[in-house]
Amino acid sequence: MGSSPAVLVKEMYPPLPHRVTSAMWKSRLERTQLLRRPIDDIFEFFSDPRNLAAITPPWLRFRIVSAPERVESGALIRYRIRLKGVSVQWLTEVTGWQPPRSFTDVQRAGPYRIWEHTHRLAPVGAETEMYDHVLYLVPGGPLAPLVDRLVVRPLLDEIFDYRAERVRELVERR
Repeated sequence: MGSSPAVLVKEMYPPLPHRVTSAMWKSRLERTQLLRRPIDDIFEFFSDPRNLAAITPPWLRFRIVSAPERVESGALIRYRIRLKGVSVQWLTEVTGWQPPRSFTDVQRAGPYRIWEHTHRLAPVGAETEMYDHVLYLVPGGPLAPLVDRLVVRPLLDEIFDYRAERVRELVERR
């Protein structure tokens, strides 16, 4: 009997503390938005991996290669984007799954040295506050801060601006 895909990924890509030292240069992206839907509805939206394509800018040509029908702890999502004509492959693992409050997706293979995106939800009356926290490490050694400031961060800001609008449109019309 063979190992499950999640076990194989964990063997191939050890947990982040083994690969990344605190001396490495890391960036953070944080976003908060208030959505006019109950927390359970918002969490349900993010539990469907097909919604990733719906909230990603079309110019990235996001395509899921493989994913489970429902997101849960240990789920592996393999996808690709097209950035400036270059195909970029990603593999993320869902960790820290705590319905309906939070979950984290961690890049196991892809363009970043680190990509850890935590989604937190909190009820605010009949609405839900959605908080995104992304910890990422750009490749580039000593030039990483410059690459981040001039290229990566503006791109991430554009992607997350689009995502905020699309999430609002899609969840508030339900």
